[in-house]
Amino acid sequence: MRITTWNVNGLRAALKKGFGDCLAQIAPDVLLLQEVRSLPEQLPPEWQQPEGWSVHWHPAEKKGYAGTAIWSRLPIELLGTGIDGKPDLDGRVLRARVAGVQVVSVYLPSGSSGPEQQELKEAWMKRFLPWARKLAKSDEPVVLGGDLNIAHTERDIFYAKGNAKNSGFLPHERQWFGRLLDAGWNDFVRMHFGDIDGPYSWWSNRGNARQLDRGWRIDYLLGNQAALERWQDASVDRSGGMTISDHAPVTINLKTK
Repeated sequence: MRITTWNVNGLRAALKKGFGDCLAQIAPDVLLLQEVRSLPEQLPPEWQQPEGWSVHWHPAEKKGYAGTAIWSRLPIELLGTGIDGKPDLDGRVLRARVAGVQVVSVYLPSGSSGPEQQELKEAWMKRFLPWARKLAKSDEPVVLGGDLNIAHTERDIFYAKGNAKNSGFLPHERQWFGRLLDAGWNDFVRMHFGDIDGPYSWWSNRGNARQLDRGWRIDYLLGNQAALERWQDASVDRSGGMTISDHAPVTINLKTK
């Protein structure tokens, strides 16, 4: 099973930039989308229910903001939205089951716009960790994918020193991410690429960051122990991040059971 996560930075805009062609090249069985920023009915008719896909949308209540979705080439069972059944007005968590594998599309808030948004981010993180800890203990494979808006280590960010006081690389955010991994989640991209810089998955639009590959690794595919037993490899399609979105698609392959 091939699983891709992608923050598309607005699906309507991504469609105009060649999203469909890029998706065909990546060819996932399951696609986890974040920052869809649209209602299904706002999309071109052929993309509201794309041919060959089963689709579940979880848009934000606020139009043009956040939102997640899960697309599957295989039969899919919707398991829920949000954390522990609580309201998820921004459409940040969507969970489903595909061929015996639980998949979760997650869009963790960004705190970069100011202190108030950072407080909201940290409140969300506080709620998310115990929920994720319980989910990691599942006996069935679980893959949690999405934009978590945190670069975990200095290997996950081009300019660590200059960003040490910025949201997304604050010491306590990085510690939180460490606790997430300690709860039983495996970082498949880091496991595949080893102790190297990157591969980055997000680039600023300033300073030729994308062209120079000076980015952040904030898009993850994490798996519990049962998923680890089926995991094969991982990849980051930087070309997708260059042309469609400011984020790159991130992909893993799981062995069939």
